[in-house]
Amino acid sequence: MTTMPRAADVSRISRLSSRGAAPPAWLVVALACAGQFLVVLDVSVVNVALPSMRADLGMSASGLQWVVNAYAIAFAGFMLLGGRAGDLYGRKRMFLVGLALFTLASLAGGLAQDGWQLLLARAAQGLGAAVLAPSTLTIVTSAVPEGASRARAIATWTAVGAGGGAAGGLVGGVLVDTLSWRWVLLINVPVGAVVLLSSLRWLPESRAGDGRRLDLPGAVLVTAGLGVLAYGISQTGAEGWTAAATLLPLAAGLALIALFLVVEARTAAPLMPLGLFRSRAVSSANAAMFLSGSAMFCMWFFMTLYAQNVLGYSPLEAGLALVPSSLAVLVGSKSAPRFMPVFGARNVAVLGTLIAAVGFGWQSLMTARGDYLTEIMLPGILMMLGAGLTATPLAALATSGAAPGEAGLVSGLINTSRTMGGSLGLAVMSTIAAARTASAMGAAGAVGSISTAGRDGRVPEVFTEALTEGYALAFRTGAGVLLGGVVLMLVWLPWAPRRISKSSAG
Repeated sequence: MTTMPRAADVSRISRLSSRGAAPPAWLVVALACAGQFLVVLDVSVVNVALPSMRADLGMSASGLQWVVNAYAIAFAGFMLLGGRAGDLYGRKRMFLVGLALFTLASLAGGLAQDGWQLLLARAAQGLGAAVLAPSTLTIVTSAVPEGASRARAIATWTAVGAGGGAAGGLVGGVLVDTLSWRWVLLINVPVGAVVLLSSLRWLPESRAGDGRRLDLPGAVLVTAGLGVLAYGISQTGAEGWTAAATLLPLAAGLALIALFLVVEARTAAPLMPLGLFRSRAVSSANAAMFLSGSAMFCMWFFMTLYAQNVLGYSPLEAGLALVPSSLAVLVGSKSAPRFMPVFGARNVAVLGTLIAAVGFGWQSLMTARGDYLTEIMLPGILMMLGAGLTATPLAALATSGAAPGEAGLVSGLINTSRTMGGSLGLAVMSTIAAARTASAMGAAGAVGSISTAGRDGRVPEVFTEALTEGYALAFRTGAGVLLGGVVLMLVWLPWAPRRISKSSAG
């Protein structure tokens, strides 16, 4: 379980609540979850719009990958900074700042007239999400007392976040089919404004300020390192692993991440206190979340591309095809707290990951003339049911040892691990899929590439078999990653995590 706020912290929350009285806990949880839903929704909502974006803005296949990764890398790279800022300057304040930036960037993205403008707006969206997201979990845990009610609140937060990712396909499909791809971003503007005004009125403020400064150099280093590393990975498909265009960004990315770790070890107020990882619960749960995220993040990306580019679904049909998966992730997230007291958090996380691995393995059997029931719906349900069962116990384990002053930081860390794993996983999986597709096309004597698709976003039939082979290999790789995660959980995750102290974390 997560730690209970200190009496002084609770008192401060009460004093800073709107009109001097604490709002109902359910309202606080609902507003925090609304913010979480928006930022997670935008990880996946663009997937069904990618072919339309490519056609309208003339973007390349690698450019489409960066529509997703520009958001994810900024989200992951600055989330630790957002978590620390919430601890120091107030969770409500950072929630509002992040939501305002996210909403304005959504407007800019929806009005973009060129690919670079869209990518810049997506990165700004990711920055806003990074400031906002860590505060959501801390606001939830501060509003609900420790025990069964807090476990249910965390499960609701997890389910809403997972549901945001799962609902992205359906929401995006409806908007693209009925309006245009621009509305997958513009829809955030009115929704964000409503949540912003409601939160300004009703969210209580809380902080655990201790006079420390924000570690901006650390945030810049880790974000730059992730971005350059992901770019280097994406270059391997076109240039190969030994080309200078690949090796230089890979080396630079690794060097920036290494420099980030050096800075964190030496600075007086690190963005990511390395002492946090002395806690077995924190280190093992974050490693497991990283592996899980690297596979799960790719599911929506490849499933929507498979449905549209290979099976010929419209954006709306692709979104509707993933509705059962969306429901499955909600069922898994809400069921996990019921199983955790009986079987233990570690065992529930292992079970969920195994179920997801079976789904990934099944999905890897896809064909170019796939049947919806057996090649989208059923494997999708298994993948997302497993994802829901896995995320809640890992989040509970990771935050269970946090001292009150580190709550936002640890919340940001578990989100960072999932999103960082997802962004790098997408870069790797996309490269693997592209390489397999190119190999299959070469073996068949095909000429051209995905970039030769028609203006309606459809890929010519000659490429569908090759695309299917690439997507299938990505899912097989994801299954292998998840099985590796199972081994890691069985060996490393604790049965009963111990709380860490601030002195050991700093």
